[in-house]
Amino acid sequence: MSKPRTWDRHAIKAELHRRGMTMAALAKLAGSTPAIFGHVWTRPVRKAEQAIADFLKVPVADLFPDRYPIRSSRILSRANEQLLNGNDTKAQAARDAA
Repeated sequence: MSKPRTWDRHAIKAELHRRGMTMAALAKLAGSTPAIFGHVWTRPVRKAEQAIADFLKVPVADLFPDRYPIRSSRILSRANEQLLNGNDTKAQAARDAA
């Protein structure tokens, strides 16, 4: 049984070059600029991540496991949390009165 491959920036770039592709050429194929594709190493750029994954025929979650699945880090105040849970007494009183 083989060990699962770990992808890092250098492995991704090396595989692209092995297949005769550069980041700049891939950006042009995807209809974007090379500068945008260069940001993929430091911040999420969904279009670039997906183009790289499609070219390498590797799931995007395998290439960028720390970014997928996409998580939301929104912080809700207690008042909003109560509204979402239906525990707001003022809203409940308004619904009962209607």
